[in-house]
Amino acid sequence: MTGSDEDPRVAGLRTAVSRLRRALAAHPAEFPDRAIAEDELAALAAMAAHGAPEIPLLQGSLLLIAGSIGSVSALARGLSEVRAAVDLFGGSPRA
Repeated sequence: MTGSDEDPRVAGLRTAVSRLRRALAAHPAEFPDRAIAEDELAALAAMAAHGAPEIPLLQGSLLLIAGSIGSVSALARGLSEVRAAVDLFGGSPRA
């Protein structure tokens, strides 16, 4: 999709995922679940590249990413941006 044909939610998701991927790549510390976060961010990027993604898949990837990098404070802002972008597709499930 190009120009005005693109869903702004998809564009926002793509931007947020890209920023977090760059932040994660630049983060010097290794942590046990880093590969999980990298894989799920790649999956989110692929979903965003193909138009409107399926909400359950988005939410599942977000949960895995949050679980794998949630304690790395340097990545908190990027994680929040990805969560906000995912929420625009229908929100995260709440307890």
